[in-house]
Amino acid sequence: MISDKLLNPRTIAVIGGSDDVTKAGGKVLKNLLGCGFTGDIFVVNPRAEVVQGVSSFQDVSMLPQTDLAVIAVAARFCPDIVRTLAYEKKTGGFIILSAGFSEESKEGETLEHEIVDIINHTGGTLIGPNCIGFLNVNYYGVFTEPLPPLSPSGVDFVSGSGATAVFIMETAITGGLRFSSVWSVGNSAQTGVEDVLEHLDLTFDPEKSSRIKLLYVESISDPARLLIHASSLIRKGCRIAAIKAGTSEAGSRAASSHTGAMASPDSAVEALFRKAGIVRCFSRNELATVASLFTYKPLTGNRIAVVTHAGGPAVMLTDALSEGGLSVPAITGEAAARLLAKLYPGSSVANPIDFLATGTAEQLGHIIEACENEFEEIDAMAVIFGSPGLFPVDDVYDLLHNKIRTCHKPVYPIMPSVMNVKREIADFAARDNAMFFDEVLFAKALCKIYSTPKPAGQDQGSAGTDSARVRSVIDSAGNGYLLPDKVSELLDAAGIRRVPEAVVASAGEAEAEAIRMGFPVVMKVVGPVHKSDIGGVVLNVSSTDEVRREFLRMITLEDVSGILIQKMISGMELFCGTKREEKFGHLIMAGMGGIFIEVFRDVAKCLCPVSESEARSMIRSLRSYSLLKGVRGNKGISEEAFIRVITALSDLVTAAPEIFEMDINPLMADGDNIIAVDARVRVEK
Repeated sequence: MISDKLLNPRTIAVIGGSDDVTKAGGKVLKNLLGCGFTGDIFVVNPRAEVVQGVSSFQDVSMLPQTDLAVIAVAARFCPDIVRTLAYEKKTGGFIILSAGFSEESKEGETLEHEIVDIINHTGGTLIGPNCIGFLNVNYYGVFTEPLPPLSPSGVDFVSGSGATAVFIMETAITGGLRFSSVWSVGNSAQTGVEDVLEHLDLTFDPEKSSRIKLLYVESISDPARLLIHASSLIRKGCRIAAIKAGTSEAGSRAASSHTGAMASPDSAVEALFRKAGIVRCFSRNELATVASLFTYKPLTGNRIAVVTHAGGPAVMLTDALSEGGLSVPAITGEAAARLLAKLYPGSSVANPIDFLATGTAEQLGHIIEACENEFEEIDAMAVIFGSPGLFPVDDVYDLLHNKIRTCHKPVYPIMPSVMNVKREIADFAARDNAMFFDEVLFAKALCKIYSTPKPAGQDQGSAGTDSARVRSVIDSAGNGYLLPDKVSELLDAAGIRRVPEAVVASAGEAEAEAIRMGFPVVMKVVGPVHKSDIGGVVLNVSSTDEVRREFLRMITLEDVSGILIQKMISGMELFCGTKREEKFGHLIMAGMGGIFIEVFRDVAKCLCPVSESEARSMIRSLRSYSLLKGVRGNKGISEEAFIRVITALSDLVTAAPEIFEMDINPLMADGDNIIAVDARVRVEK
C-alpha cells in the first residue's frame, strides 16, 4: 500500500534545495512554496543558511522528523540520505528526482536496489528515481511547469516518462482538463504503473475519487495485475485511456534506452487493453482528446447530430464520424420543420444542422433543445462554433456551458478559433469545461471510445476440456512439434471436431485408408513443418492408383516419416490459433483462413482465458464478419460453433500452458459444422 506520508504529508524536506530555480532542487522548492501547502517545508543545503526565504539545514541528520523527502542530489549520495531519513527521521514518502541510477549503469542499478531495500524495510513509498516528481491536490512535488489546475474530480495521470508527462499535461491543460494527481514513476524502482493502479483501485471512493485515469506506459511488468485493477476501476465507474509506447522494433529500442524497459509485443498489449476496457491511444493529442471526452456524459447510442455555423468543418466531422462507425442520421419530419422555421433562411436541419455564419446563440439554443427533446433519432450533439473575429462569442459559449450541464444527451463543444476567441475559450475552460479544437481528432477519439468494449465478462468458456487427457499428452511430450496422433488427441480432449485421418507407412495402408474414408482424400507428409513448400500436400486424390503414386513420391521427400491420409471436405476456411507471449500468457487469435489471414491479416485477438462473450466480440470485430454471416446467397457459418472452438482452444492452453504455439488452419466451416482439417502444436516447457 502506498504510504499516506507520500499522499498527505504534514512536513516536506527538499534535499538539495537551492536558490537556482533553473535546477531541479530549486524549482521543486519554488513550486512547493507557491502551491499553498499548509504544512512545514524544510530545506537541506550545506552551502546556504537560507534558501528561497527558508532556513536551511546543513545535513539531513539535523532535520526534525519529516513525512516526505524530495531528493535532488547526485545519485551516489542518495542511499546514505535515504537511510538517515527512513531510520532516524521516520520519513515514509520519498521522491527522488535525481538521475544516474539503473537507467545509466550497473553501479547506478546497485545504488537503486540499496535505496529500495531501505524503503521497503521501513514500509515507505518511493517515487522514482529519474522522474519529474509527484503532485496531488495537497502539494506540487514536481520541478516542472506548467503546473496543472487541480481538482479532486480531475484526472489521475500515471507516466513512465517525465518529459512525456509534461508534454501531455501541456496538451491537456490547453483543452481545459484539470488534474487530481500526477505520478511520474521514472525508473519504477519500487512503485510502477501497476502499483499506482492497484492503489487507485483499492482506495477508490465513489463520492470523492477521480473517475478518469490516464496512462503513459513504456513497460508493462505485470500484465495480470494491470488487467485486474484497470478492469476493476472501470467496473466501478472509472474510464481509462492509455498509450503504450515502444511497440515497433525501433520504438522498443528507444524505450529500452530511455527507461531500461523492454517493449511488450504489440498484439498482446492490444489484447490486454481490450480485455480490461482501456481505450488505447497512440499520440499525446489523442490521449488528451479522449480524456476530455471522458469528462462528458458517455454515449448511449451511436447517432450524432452535427451542429455548425461553418460548412467545411461539419463535412469533415461527418466523414470522420461515419468512417469510424458512428452515424449522422438524416433528420426529417414535423419537428425538423418547426426547428427550421426558427432559423434564418438558407439554414438546413437535415444533419449536419447548419444555421449559417450569421446564426445566433438563441438559434443554437433552439437547435440543442430540439435535439435533446424532439429528435429521438439523436443520441448526442457535436457543436462547432468559432468566429472570424468580428464580434465576441461569450453568449454562445455561455449557452454551451449551461446546456452541457442540463441536457441528458452529451453536448460536445468544438471550438476551432483558438486565436480569434482566445479570451472566450479561456473563460469557458476556467468554468471547468473541456473542449475540442479539431473536429476530425474529436471524431476519431469519440469513435474509439464508443468501439472500446467494456471489461471482459466473467462467464466461462466451453468447460468441455478433458484436462486429465490433455495433461497426459503434454506430460509425456518433449519440446518441439507434436506428432499428428498427439495433436489429434489434444483436439479430441478439447472437444474440437476434426476430420477423419490416419497416418500410414506403406502404399497398401494408404490405399486401404483412402477406401475406408471414401474418395476424394487429402495426402500430407508427416515430419516437415512447412509441408506445402516441399510438395508435401496433395488435394483431391480420387483413385487408388493416384494414392499409390503420390505415396511413393512423397515418402522419399527429406525428413518425411509417414503420410497422413484425410477425408477431403469443403466449406468456408477459418483460422484459430494461439501463441504464448512472455508475461502476458496465451494470446488466442481467430478469423477467416486463406487469403484473409495471409494477405489481409484480418485476425481478432484476445488474452486467455477467453469467455463466450469475448469470443463473440472477437468474431464480430472482424472486417470479414459480413462474409461469416453469409452474403449474396452464400451460406454463412454458425457463430456459436465458432465461439465453441475459440473457447475450447482457450481452455486447452489453460490446462496446458506448456503449449508455446498452436495453429488450427484451416478450420472448415459448413453451416453448423466446423471441423479442424490441419493443426500444429509446439510445446516449450
